[in-house]
Amino acid sequence: MTSRTSRPTARTSSEARAVARTQTLLKGKDGIGTVRRTTLPGGLRVVTETLPSVRSATFGIWAHVGSRDETPALNGATHYLEHLLFKGTRRRSALDISAAIDAVGGEMNAFTAKEYTCYYARVLDTDLPLAIDVVCDMLTGSLILDEDVDAERGVILEEIAMTEDDPGDVVHDLFAKTMFGDTPLGRPVLGTVDTINALTRDQVARFYKKHYDPTHLVVSAAGNIDHATVVRLVRRAFDKAGALARTDAVPVVPRDGHRAIRAAGRVDLLNRRTEQAHVVLGMPGYARTDDRRWTLGVLNTALGGGMSSRLFQEVREKRGLAYSVYSYTSGFADCGLFGVYAGCRPSQVHDVLRICRDELDRVAHEGLTDDEIRRAIGQLKGSTVLGLEDTGALMNRIGKSELCWGDQMSVDDMLARIAAVTPDDVRGLAAELLGQRPSLAVIGPLKDKQADRLEQAVS
Repeated sequence: MTSRTSRPTARTSSEARAVARTQTLLKGKDGIGTVRRTTLPGGLRVVTETLPSVRSATFGIWAHVGSRDETPALNGATHYLEHLLFKGTRRRSALDISAAIDAVGGEMNAFTAKEYTCYYARVLDTDLPLAIDVVCDMLTGSLILDEDVDAERGVILEEIAMTEDDPGDVVHDLFAKTMFGDTPLGRPVLGTVDTINALTRDQVARFYKKHYDPTHLVVSAAGNIDHATVVRLVRRAFDKAGALARTDAVPVVPRDGHRAIRAAGRVDLLNRRTEQAHVVLGMPGYARTDDRRWTLGVLNTALGGGMSSRLFQEVREKRGLAYSVYSYTSGFADCGLFGVYAGCRPSQVHDVLRICRDELDRVAHEGLTDDEIRRAIGQLKGSTVLGLEDTGALMNRIGKSELCWGDQMSVDDMLARIAAVTPDDVRGLAAELLGQRPSLAVIGPLKDKQADRLEQAVS
């Protein structure tokens, strides 16, 4: 390796590949909001967004792996691994990891989804080097010891039990199963009691080695930061672990998925002694890369995205049949879901379902009014901007964008895409989307006659 004062010489092709490549993806004003990407040797990508007006920074590492990448026997392995990476490395014990961030008043956590996993820490800007070192150490140096696997198994089983005690959460897993069946998208992210009990240390370790290669990772940081400094600290941390040795490696491309099974007109009922009945009525939606997602966002907002939405007004305000009622969308690499959730007294479940079904049919055939659409566009634009007012949200946006889309979109461009949605766009999409035969998932104390009526409601 030549020194900085040496005369430059021509690089070999191997050396050329080892040079970090930096691009400015979004140009901010006076440096504010500038997004840059550096691709390091080894295929590791580092994206940052600069916000000099704050005193905090959020640092995260995104892994291109989720529960969708699991076989039936490995269901829950991604989430299990998320827990284990906090249990200790060659340099730090589990206590050292948590104490390091606690000592500077920071926050550290992680989450697992169906198509990605994220580990992050939010700290004061002056403590960013510590956060980078700790999180990078966790991702590259986890020991995954037998005793930690056994100890954490109990924790995860308790997490599953805690989730099972909340039917408002379970009904969404049930709806995913209703729509996708026994496929990776239809299985719970947490896994099941049986799969978690069956997972071994070797299975989890192999999963870690396969999916946490630098080519599968995206580092993202946002706040009062300097891009070059973040890159230097990340490179030092990964080099220390020997994780960037493959100079010819290239990043994995965004997931394109395989067409998932999507059911129409299916009904899944789970009889439980709960105080409320929990209902999800829905149908196939659109992939997260589909250009219609902007129109879908407006439609979803107008239907069930706020207190002035159709569903909220009809179910809660006018009739008082539910405390919580809303619609939502989930977009995956190749498909998506649109759903309506409501929680109500078991005796009212048929009325709530009928009203929701009637409103969806009405919007499918008659459309929304211009006023509803204008209000939804304004609400969606405002919530988009307000949702990006902290460094954690910015870190999430740029990290997920790099991992899932491979590029970045400015907030101004996002607002322009929302503003460009027309009433005809929304009405056309409503007819197409809501005209499909819906599927239904219900949890509650259901009697046989109620079950029969619920199944007839989606026929």
